[in-house]
Formats: sequence, C-alpha cells, structure tokens
Amino acid sequence: MPPWRAAAAAALLLAVPPACRAADPAAAPAREDASAPAASAARSSGALPLLGLSTTLPIYWSESGDIAQTLASPAPPHFGRTELEQAFRLQPLDTLDAASLAPLRFLLLAQPRALTGEENVALDAWVRGGGRLLLLADPWLTGHSEFGIGDRRRPQDVALLSPILARWGLELTFAEEDSTEERWLETPAGPLPVELAGQWRLVPTEADAPASCRLAADAVLAECTIGRGRATILADAALVDGERGDERRAAALRAVARRAFAGETR
Repeated sequence: MPPWRAAAAAALLLAVPPACRAADPAAAPAREDASAPAASAARSSGALPLLGLSTTLPIYWSESGDIAQTLASPAPPHFGRTELEQAFRLQPLDTLDAASLAPLRFLLLAQPRALTGEENVALDAWVRGGGRLLLLADPWLTGHSEFGIGDRRRPQDVALLSPILARWGLELTFAEEDSTEERWLETPAGPLPVELAGQWRLVPTEADAPASCRLAADAVLAECTIGRGRATILADAALVDGERGDERRAAALRAVARRAFAGETR
C-alpha cells in the first residue's frame, strides 16, 4: 500500500467531523467580471442570487484558534470567497434542512462534514426539486491546516458522504496514482487543479430514486441529473486550496461554478 494511502486510512479512523463555521458579517467588495454578464446585471440591480455554502475548509472564515485571534490578526479573505461573491450572496449553513435549503437555488458543499441521516434526506429532496449543487468531495485532503488530526477545528481530511453519493449512483474510490504533485486536468468545465484526486464509480440506484450520472476527466468529475435538479461533483478539493489562490485557480473556480450553476436564478 502506498504511504499516502496508509496515512489516509489512519486519518479516516481518527477523523472527527468539525462544526461548520458560522456566518461572517463582513463581505468582500464586489468588482465587475466580464466573464459573468448575468452577475453584472444582477449586481447593478442589487439582486445577486443566494449561494448556500457548507464547508469545513477556511473559505468563509480564515483558519484560527478562536474569535479573539481572528479579531487580533485578521487574515486576507480566501480567494474562493472573494471570487464567489462577485456573482452570489454567500449564505453559510450550519445544517442542511428543509428550512435552510428552501430559499436557495444554488448550493456549494466543499469538503463538508459528515451529514446526518436527516440532512441526507433534506439534501436529496432539495436537489430532486430542482436545486443546483456543486460538491467537492476529496478522499484525501492535501491542503495545509494549522490544526492536527483529531482537532475539531481541522478541515475534514476524508470525505464521509457515502450514503448520499450512493443514492445518486456514485461510489468514491482512490485513483490509481501515487504522485503527490498537483496537476491540471482537462474537464468539460476547462482545466482544473487536482492532487491525489479520487475517482467515481457508477453504482445502481434505487428504483424509487432514479439518478443519471456521466463521468468525465478520468472519472474525477461526475455530472448528474437527479430528478429536476443537477449536481456537479468533483472527487477532489484542490480547486479551493487557499494557499495556492492565484488567478489561474480563481479562473478555474469561476468556470466550474458557471457550469454547475448555469441557468435561471431564484
């Protein structure tokens, strides 16, 4: 077994789902983005669409020991937050339930904590009702964290989403590669960064819960039609690695969000 897979197995045994980060009242300043004309029009009218965000990654809040440390040494905003707030009003979510999902048309789950049974049911119903989901589910997170394995403040090292993925006809597996180097993978959304990415395998769905997924880009990307909704699902989270937030990565995030959320807004 390659060393990184042994480490992944150890992390899985020690993983403790961290609590979701609460909402931050501060918002990044908006700027015009020629690649998002719909967002520009919405911005000018003051009506950016809501994008729900559930993540254990330091996208909305920076990684810090406590509130006092955050206030004493505020960090620059994560590039992903800055980028997404050009086209959306971000709505951080502590839990996924019918009430919190009802106002949303769009949802980003970026290496979220393990979901409860009730949350799986609510998420499935929301997508089937017409929701648009972008999900980043990494089998072995490679981004740096200030916190050690087992610390509840640490991002989720291993995606623990098997129940909802299986309901949609997907199983997350490790890719047959041992390199720890980041690479850029050609996808239908354009080139995306991946590092120790997983791969999707199609599995049968229940007769009462049909879903149809198409795999692309070495099976790292799955694009699924689930009821009246759609899910764009990446088996990697290097796309939002905050330590590598250059313009190329920002452009890749823009492109995959545009593909995942294309269509009308609520």
